[in-house]
Amino acid sequence: MQRFTNNFCPKFTDEEAITCLIFGISEQKLKVKTCYQFIKDYWCEWFPELPSYSRFVRRINRLAPAIEILVKCLIPTQYSAEINDFMLDSMPIVVANSKHNRTAKVASEICDKGYCASKSMYFYGVKLHSLTQSRPHKLPKLNFCTIEPASHSDITVGKQILQLTRNINVFADKAYADCKWRKELKTMQNVNLYTPVKLKKGQERLAYEDKLFSRAVSSVRQPIETFFGWLQEKTGIQFASKIRSTAGLLVFIFARIATALILF
Repeated sequence: MQRFTNNFCPKFTDEEAITCLIFGISEQKLKVKTCYQFIKDYWCEWFPELPSYSRFVRRINRLAPAIEILVKCLIPTQYSAEINDFMLDSMPIVVANSKHNRTAKVASEICDKGYCASKSMYFYGVKLHSLTQSRPHKLPKLNFCTIEPASHSDITVGKQILQLTRNINVFADKAYADCKWRKELKTMQNVNLYTPVKLKKGQERLAYEDKLFSRAVSSVRQPIETFFGWLQEKTGIQFASKIRSTAGLLVFIFARIATALILF
């Protein structure tokens, strides 16, 4: 719809705007301002029509849906048929930490207050939910990702992600443990869901065989934790405290995922 206006063919193109942002992030310029200044200082000959900083920010925010689609295009569609092991997990993207999570209102359309058990913290923001395919001795391949409000439980989102999968093994943490769902996946979709064993009510410790099983599941799903750590190290995706709008948050998240997929 933007291109139906008189400015339907801007001198500084949408492609150039997205390129500047992703290239800046790949060079560890993790703030839009530092990214813009980096392009202006060192690559101005490549982008002679680079607008002012405020116009650049407005253009980038308007392109949030396009960057989200770019991520979908970058996710590989072909996967090794020989490997049926997939990992399911989520990571928090913090817009406001525990001190300010009750008063934060930024991007309220997609953010809310939630709890991250792995980090033992309350936060205001979203969660990045990912399904990845295992690769021996390498980071796993991203198969699917989505963002949901922080309050949405992992198992609820996990059920949506796995509803169209078939004939695979999925390794996840205790948050996805559900006997009824596990049986339905096996019966209806031939999907084997493996999670560490939870302590039953009144049970003080796991049986020895349950400990061994839980340890084996955790070792198989460890690569997705490594993937999240690598994503944070390369792009700083986990902390979005400087974001001030919904479009800005979407750009922040998906531009970093796109950058990671290109670097990957």
